[in-house]
Amino acid sequence: MKLTQHIPNTLTCLNLATGCAGIILVLSGEPVAAAWFVWIGCVFDFLDGFVARMLTVSSAIGKELDSLADMVSFGVLPAVQMFILLDNHSTFAALPFISISIAVFSGIRLAKFNLDTRQTTSFIGVPTPANALFITALPFLPESLQAYVFDPAVLLAITIVTSLWLIAEVNLFALKFTSYRWKDNQLRFTFLALSGLLLIVFKAGALVFIILAYVLISLISDKILKKKI
Repeated sequence: MKLTQHIPNTLTCLNLATGCAGIILVLSGEPVAAAWFVWIGCVFDFLDGFVARMLTVSSAIGKELDSLADMVSFGVLPAVQMFILLDNHSTFAALPFISISIAVFSGIRLAKFNLDTRQTTSFIGVPTPANALFITALPFLPESLQAYVFDPAVLLAITIVTSLWLIAEVNLFALKFTSYRWKDNQLRFTFLALSGLLLIVFKAGALVFIILAYVLISLISDKILKKKI
């Protein structure tokens, strides 16, 4: 077996390793450092698929390993992050355990993705990496917003919404370019421009607004397309 055939799975294992490290950091009271590991995990998650396509190598074990790595990095890690947030801002001892739903629905989302042949050019439901980015970016929000977001009722609402939108039967556009013409990619270019502006204003905390914008733009676009049909 050629050495190059192991590169995609090695990148997937690095994604898994960063997820494990992120969980340890969250439990150690370092949510900001943990968020960085989620972002690094997203890079590895992108690269493993990109490299596999570039080298034209794939395997059944690679597909399964990818889902397992995503489950840890983008399912369990954000669930633990939300548990800590709820535990720190709520006096109701049982409330933080609601965060487990994020991990459960992430598992369902990943299992559905492996079997759903419809998700080749778009996503149905929010991808687990996007969901993890949204949750782990919450501590980066400006303090003025944190006062509202870290209210137990708001955190509970975020937990429920981020769990359910993982498996929602809604079409979300993918950032896959078949060409770079404006006519073919108006939605993608508009989203990227908006994301750039948000990053300038809110820095790392912009990820919260970027994921929200991604979902809202997708919903509006999908509704317009259905009307045309």
